[in-house]
Amino acid sequence: MTPPPGWYRDPHAPHLERWWDGTAWTEHRGTPGAPAAPPAPSAGGTGRTKAVALTTAGAVLAAVVVTGVVLLGGDDGDPQTRTGPTAGTSAPGSPSPSPSASEPPAGDPDVVEDQLNGITFPLLDGWVRPENVTQDDVVMTTDGTHDCPGEGSLCRHGLVVSRTVTENDETSPRALAEEDISDAADAAFDKDALGRRPYGGLESHEVVKSGPVAVAGRAGYLVRWRVTTVKGPGGYVQSLVFPSSVGTGSPVLVRYVFEAGQDGPPLAGMDRITEGIRSVTDTASGGGVGSSIGPAD
Repeated sequence: MTPPPGWYRDPHAPHLERWWDGTAWTEHRGTPGAPAAPPAPSAGGTGRTKAVALTTAGAVLAAVVVTGVVLLGGDDGDPQTRTGPTAGTSAPGSPSPSPSASEPPAGDPDVVEDQLNGITFPLLDGWVRPENVTQDDVVMTTDGTHDCPGEGSLCRHGLVVSRTVTENDETSPRALAEEDISDAADAAFDKDALGRRPYGGLESHEVVKSGPVAVAGRAGYLVRWRVTTVKGPGGYVQSLVFPSSVGTGSPVLVRYVFEAGQDGPPLAGMDRITEGIRSVTDTASGGGVGSSIGPAD
């Protein structure tokens, strides 16, 4: 049965509500809990939004799985309910509960812990733990979303991804960083996971920084590109690789994605995050840029 017109959870941006006109999704969105009247019908009929862009390695931007509330279909489907352990419905016009943010690690609310790789990241002003992000290797994002300049629906001004390098026989941080940077740029600013181009595609890039760096007491290497996109201000991507201090010591790859322009995060934040990376097994050590170890390829 087709649901009646009303405000429902946006399937591609669960922190917002979206107007269902009884037959299709419209372009009208609002904040849950805020008073909202039904939007006036447009002369051209209802439109359809495009899927959320992901800018992270793979890059960015977000979809969501919500358990225990109404699960909404895509742009081509009706709002639907699915059976599950605690599946239910929500009345039109009433916001459904949003997924809760990740709890801060015990002891320090200003850091984000990557338990798999045994490191922590400083949570800078304007950054939050990942919310409504499908990638499980995203450790932080800038707060909020905005309309993508290209084909995507919503983008983020910045995100940081941390993963373990396991499917590569190469162990040199320099070689791994130089190999990864192109993929990082493509994933962040060319095509998203759905094949769309949230920034219209990549036009060019230039290397703005590269070299050895000490991270959490380990010798690493970074490569940073400034990329130009067909639409929007473009941005910066950085691939940072260093040996892990836990487990097998497999290399850790950290990708940074910062949009350029006046609304993008300050570029100095890349260095501040890198300098603040610490090992969970030795949080008292300096371990960041400027520690006494020497760089190694």
